[in-house]
Amino acid sequence: MSPPGDNKSHRSVTYEAAMTESPTETRAASRPLIGTGLIALAAGFNLAYAGLVWAYEYPAILRRPAAEALALYAQGGAGLTALWHAFALSAFLLIPAACAISLERGHLVRQPGLAVSAAITGALAGAVQAAALWRWVFALPPMTGADADPLQAAFAFDLLNHYAGAGLGEHMGQLLTALFLVQCAALQAGARARVLAVLAALSAALIALGTGESLSLALGLADPGFSLATIAGFAGFSFWLAGAGLRALTGPRVPPAA
Repeated sequence: MSPPGDNKSHRSVTYEAAMTESPTETRAASRPLIGTGLIALAAGFNLAYAGLVWAYEYPAILRRPAAEALALYAQGGAGLTALWHAFALSAFLLIPAACAISLERGHLVRQPGLAVSAAITGALAGAVQAAALWRWVFALPPMTGADADPLQAAFAFDLLNHYAGAGLGEHMGQLLTALFLVQCAALQAGARARVLAVLAALSAALIALGTGESLSLALGLADPGFSLATIAGFAGFSFWLAGAGLRALTGPRVPPAA
């Protein structure tokens, strides 16, 4: 058995070691968590999207009559609602993801203003798109109930679809996402992550171009292909997220302070 004084000394040394751990060491330890989280977010977003394509004919269903969209939603039941919740949650998780990518130590050292601005923009993009998507979870189910009036339900669906869906999610949310990607492209170019920077810039251009679909619908014009730009842009965004995750897992480490 060790003398009481030895235990006290050991506890003191352990406490002092914990208190003197450098911020660099803490950040290095968090890189695997950040990298894994970004890759998981990219995969989860695409799995939820694929599930909605299969179960709800998304996104084509958004341009069909309200009665048809509501009937198909009712057929999907709780499983479809859960898919929408997962999809909205993937948008919401862009908030911490944007902060993790933008506020990387190197970005804060080289371009602190741009790093903080990118974190704020990315967080806003995630919040706006999640709020728009959660209408499918919390507003749509009552419209498909047995007691719902078909005409009132169709009117409410169209109103939500045009404002929350097209206006907030597909327009404001996508513009914020594109701006976030442009800011990250500038940060990553400065960090010599040129492949990621180029991918971010291309994805931003496609996502911004895709906002023309909602504007065309508001103006009563036909979509000349903006929806395809959106799909391609978010595909690029997914690869960029996964690439940022891989960089966090395998990229160069900053050596701990002496």
